[in-house]
Amino acid sequence: MFHPLPLAIGLRYVRSRKRTYFVSFITWTSLAGLALGVAALITMLSIMNGFEAELRARLVSLAAHANITADAVAPAEWQAIAERARKLPEVVGAAPYVEVEAMLGNGAELQPAVLRGIDPAVETSVSTIATTLVDGSLAALAPGTDQLVLGRGLALELGVSVGDRLTVMIPTSNAAGEVTPRIREFTVGGIFEAGLQDHDSVLALAHLADVQALRGTSDLTGVRVKYADLMRAPLVSRGVAQALGGRFKVTDWTEQNAAYFRAVRIEKTMMALIMLLIVTVAAFNIVASLVMVVTDKRTDIAMLRTLGLTPREILQVFITQGTVIGWFGTAIGVALGTLLAYNAGAVIEWVQRTLGFQIMDAEVYYITRIPSDPHVTDIVFIAIAAFALTLLATVYPALRAARTQPAEALRYE
Repeated sequence: MFHPLPLAIGLRYVRSRKRTYFVSFITWTSLAGLALGVAALITMLSIMNGFEAELRARLVSLAAHANITADAVAPAEWQAIAERARKLPEVVGAAPYVEVEAMLGNGAELQPAVLRGIDPAVETSVSTIATTLVDGSLAALAPGTDQLVLGRGLALELGVSVGDRLTVMIPTSNAAGEVTPRIREFTVGGIFEAGLQDHDSVLALAHLADVQALRGTSDLTGVRVKYADLMRAPLVSRGVAQALGGRFKVTDWTEQNAAYFRAVRIEKTMMALIMLLIVTVAAFNIVASLVMVVTDKRTDIAMLRTLGLTPREILQVFITQGTVIGWFGTAIGVALGTLLAYNAGAVIEWVQRTLGFQIMDAEVYYITRIPSDPHVTDIVFIAIAAFALTLLATVYPALRAARTQPAEALRYE
C-alpha cells in the first residue's frame, strides 16, 4: 500500500498542466493506444467466439451430440440401446441410424455422398433438420416411398429439385467377398441448407427402412444421442459409455469435429497475440512518457529528496503516475470494447449501409453476418493482462527516478 504523501504527489503529477507539450502528447497517445488496443482485443475475441458458436451450432444441426457405435450388434439390440440411452441422466433424445457411402446420379452428373437412414419420427429429438429445410418436407421420408432429402450444395451439383428422380448406388459385398453395386431410384422429397460444406454438399437423408432395403440388410450403424447441455457432451458421453458397458463406443461432437475447433483455437490465439502487441506498444509508450517526465522533473525530485522523501517513496510517486495512466487507459478500453462486442452486429450493419457494400457476401460465405459472443472471463483476463503490462512499464522509469542524486540534479540549477 502506497504512503499517502507519495500517492498524493503522483496524482498531482498526473494532473499537472506545467508539463511540456511533447511529454503531455506522448502521455495522451499512450493512454489512447492502450484503450484502443484493449478495445480491439475484446471485440476481436468476442467475434471469434461468435464464429466458433455459429460453427458449433451448424455442425450439430444435423449431427447428433454423440454417436454410439459397436461391432456386430443386432437391429433389435440397437433399439434396446436407444431406449436405455433415453433413460440416462442428461440425455434428451436417442435415435438409431444407418450410414453408408453412396454415389448419386442424375443423367451424366455423378456425385459422391453420405447416405444416412433416419426415422423421421424420432429424428427431431436428436437434430434440427426440420429448421434447415428450404424446400419440401421431412414428412416426405415415409417408409417404402424411396424419398431423399438432399443438401442444397449436393442438389445444385446434381442439378435437381424437389420431385426429380435420382439414381442411388452403394457398394456391397457378397459371401465370396466380391464387391457388387446395388442400384435404386429415389425421388427428391426435400432440400436442406445447414450452412456448412460438410453437410450441404455431402449429406443425403432417407428413411431408415428404405436405406436398409437398398443395402439388402437390416443392420444399423448405431444410435445418435442428444444431450441437455451441448457443452457437457464429453463428460456426459463418458457416463453413457460406462452405463452401456465397454462393448459400446461413445464419440461426442468435440471428437468428431476436433480439426475444426483446433483450427479456430489456433486462429484465436494468433489473433489475440497480434492484438496484444498493440497493448504492448502502448506500454512502451508509457515507458517513454515516464522517462521524459523523470527527466523533466529532476529538479522536483531533488527537492523532494532534500525535504526527506526516501528513494522508495520517489519510486512510489512515479509508479502511482504510471499506474493511473494504465488504469484509465484499460478502463476506457474495457468500456469501449465491451460496448462494441455487445453491439457488433448493429455496428457492422451501420457500416455496411453507410459504405454501401456487404462485408460477408452471401455468394462467397455461408455466414453472412458478423456474430459476437462476449465472454466475461475473456474481458476480465484482457483487463488484468493490460493492467499488468502497464504496471511493469512503470518499473524502469520509477527506478530511474529513485536513483536520482539530489546534489547532481541541483548542481546547475
